[in-house]
Amino acid sequence: MRSVEQQLALVTDAAVTPEPVRIAIADALGLMCAEEVQATRPLPGFPQAAIDGYAVRAVDVGGERGLGRRPERGGEEANAPAPTERSLPVVGEVAAGSQQPLRLQPKQAVRVHTGAPLPTLADAVLPLEWTDRGRKRVVAQRVVRSGEFVRRTGDDIQPGDIAVSAGTVLGPAQIGLLAAVGRSKVLVYPRPRMSVISVGHELVDIDREPGLGQVFDVNSYSLAAAGREADADVHRVGIALGEPRKLKEIIETQMARSEVIVISGAVGGAGSRTIRGVLSELGDIDTTRVAVHPGSVQGFGLLGEERIPVFLLPSNPVSALVTFEVFIRPLIRLSLGKRNANRRVVRARALNHVDSRRGRRGFVRARLMRDAQTHDYLVEGLGGATGAPAHLLAGLAEANAMIRVPEDVTEIRPGDVVDVMFLSQGS
Repeated sequence: MRSVEQQLALVTDAAVTPEPVRIAIADALGLMCAEEVQATRPLPGFPQAAIDGYAVRAVDVGGERGLGRRPERGGEEANAPAPTERSLPVVGEVAAGSQQPLRLQPKQAVRVHTGAPLPTLADAVLPLEWTDRGRKRVVAQRVVRSGEFVRRTGDDIQPGDIAVSAGTVLGPAQIGLLAAVGRSKVLVYPRPRMSVISVGHELVDIDREPGLGQVFDVNSYSLAAAGREADADVHRVGIALGEPRKLKEIIETQMARSEVIVISGAVGGAGSRTIRGVLSELGDIDTTRVAVHPGSVQGFGLLGEERIPVFLLPSNPVSALVTFEVFIRPLIRLSLGKRNANRRVVRARALNHVDSRRGRRGFVRARLMRDAQTHDYLVEGLGGATGAPAHLLAGLAEANAMIRVPEDVTEIRPGDVVDVMFLSQGS
């Protein structure tokens, strides 16, 4: 029996980053940048006011006597310098976005708004809080030094600077920076394409009424949703039936459009022999037992000249989803360039009794919560408890986490501290 670590190593070694594409920055969130984005212009592109106030020459308000301080919210600063008040005529007003050049003369002030271009000769902005807010004349109640409350040309980025490096996963800040340097498109590694197929003569789609011995195809829907939550570009093929030649055509079609293929219902039973026979004509598929519960029996291999990772999962919906979480989701996250491909894990105190199988790492669906007083994590097992079937999907639907039980542990008692893996979206 293969260990979880051994199976994960085989899977993650097959992580493939798709060929880069150029897309609009509005669609690039969460993707890995595939180019060095170099700034071609300074940011800011002109001297501008960093705060609402008055553009002045620092020397005209006593700036040579001391250092100005940033105003604190809610009032004046107790220890700020208080020079002799100076009064300057207000000769104009400049709003953000103004394209009218304005020249400041000595011993004058211009009312400016945050982001407004600074008038020529002005070297500082006197914050509103440091004045009497006069309209025709303004009284400076504090000193301000040259350069204070001014965003100078190129303070943020100079031409030639690297705005976003290749290999960076694009978050909101990086998207904003791309916009700031005037880039409408960026070269990125796209989301890996994942095809989801269900096999099994007992399956019917959810728009049909199942007959005796038939069940709805749950897995193609749940696994497709899991793939999208992992940030893959998912194509749900649905149920694949027919003779081996037809199955081979379906799979070859998906190989041409996918970086990952997930086939559920392909391990165990007579039907699995057919699908494994088809796959063996396309590449190497290894069906084995992994020391994990549920979902011990599973298959993995690489198909075609492109060596597309293909997963064979159990037909049981809970086992299929657990296998996806433990083995397939990390592959997708690595393909996206994520530094940490795994879900967040915390330590929590168990609230109830949970059983697990010796020799296998258990993943028990659970409800994770916080103690209102201590803020410690608490966890309630929803499956794997004594007498509770581990295959029921309803329990997994209620879960926001999974208890990770080591191979040498057969039971968890109330009060035990355990590792818990988040399942909530975005974790």
